Amino acid sequence: MAASVGQGCLRWLPGVAWRSRYNCLGILPRGEGRPEPSRGLERGVVSLSRARPQECSSGDGATHLHLELGRRRPHCEDVVLSHFLQSLRKPSLRTFSTNTRKVHTAPARSLSLLRPLPILVATGGGYAGYRQYEKYRERELEKLGLDVPPKLAGHWEVALYKSVPTRLLSRAWGRLNQVELPHWLRRPVYSLYIWTFGVNMKEAAVEDLHHYRNLSEFFRRKLKPQARPVCGLHSVISPSDGKILNFGQVKNCEVEQVKGVTYSLESFLGPRTPAEDLPFPPAVRHSSFRSQLVTREGNELYHCVIYLAPGDYHCFHSPTDWTVAHRRHFPGSLMSVNPGMARWIKELFCHNERVVLTGDWKHGFFSLTAVGATNVGSIRIYFDRDLHTNSPRYSKGSYNDFSFVTHANKEGIPMRKGEHLGEFNLGSTIVLIFEAPKDFNFSLQAGQKIRFGEALGSL
Repeated sequence: MAASVGQGCLRWLPGVAWRSRYNCLGILPRGEGRPEPSRGLERGVVSLSRARPQECSSGDGATHLHLELGRRRPHCEDVVLSHFLQSLRKPSLRTFSTNTRKVHTAPARSLSLLRPLPILVATGGGYAGYRQYEKYRERELEKLGLDVPPKLAGHWEVALYKSVPTRLLSRAWGRLNQVELPHWLRRPVYSLYIWTFGVNMKEAAVEDLHHYRNLSEFFRRKLKPQARPVCGLHSVISPSDGKILNFGQVKNCEVEQVKGVTYSLESFLGPRTPAEDLPFPPAVRHSSFRSQLVTREGNELYHCVIYLAPGDYHCFHSPTDWTVAHRRHFPGSLMSVNPGMARWIKELFCHNERVVLTGDWKHGFFSLTAVGATNVGSIRIYFDRDLHTNSPRYSKGSYNDFSFVTHANKEGIPMRKGEHLGEFNLGSTIVLIFEAPKDFNFSLQAGQKIRFGEALGSL
């Protein structure tokens, strides 16, 4: 019986000589044996007539089979034999029975072959495609004149987005922008950026693209003196180029970042600084945070949100004549602040890093907030050299204050309308929140493009 099994194996493995040290298919060799030369290997088969089976009995009564085959096999046969033996050792699917059906389980080794990167890429690509389809459907409904309610992101979606290391990526992008480009590479790189974002270089103070040594200098390019005339008839002007996302009165301590999506006024500006540190103490103490900001009876609180696209002029200016008394820096996330994200994430501006400048103007409280975004971790205020944004030493969820009111300067930093105030590294958002009389009117429309120096509103 054992000899017939061994001969069946040999028919499937032509040219393979079994040695005594291998244990295959239950055929156990007894001794080393001396292999005899055979020429059957040259013809690709083993001549079974030359194999001399020897049966012997061991102490336990078991019958063993000892085969002496042809001549010694070459090195290539060793390789074939080793591969065959390894295949026999591989674990197969395990089968166990239940009351209803058989269940096959794969070994743990096969599960380890699953690679997470392709799965994550496929999942992320599918989700991004779904989001693009949702945006396309909303645009089509808006073209038909239908009011589309915003679909807000869930808590897990916001948490997943915030887990992306946008601060680290923005710091890397900032360092890349400071790398000096070769003279021959500047024109093609800047021309591609101009074509992509529609930059108007005729307004730039220096139109020659070879003048800008790196991307950072190109982003912070200055304008010609007459490119942005400042409107003198209106009391409040646009501090920058951009797109009007929303404007109006602040009601119930909630501010609209876009239509239908709000954020908390107190979360955005932070807790109120003690009255003795401010030159504009409230007339009457109120429990409402909005009422604490109104310093004069009969006034209202207004807001205006301006989005700066990557192709816009990146500097921002003073929107009116006012005095800056306090600066508050919120280290936070650096999520995108484009209009699509503003419609999707509630309190987006409260999550992101921002610099809040507060002070007063002729009608009471006035504030300008520069909100950071992805690749826009660098927010610069010209008169504040102590400000360092997107720094790893600050942790998210905290804030730090700095007062410009000192014993030597009890008023703060005076700013004139249209005066240079600061700059972004790329595009971002400016939020104005100010106090004004009830007859203040905005001369704007939501979604319109606006340029620095144009009127926002007046009394």
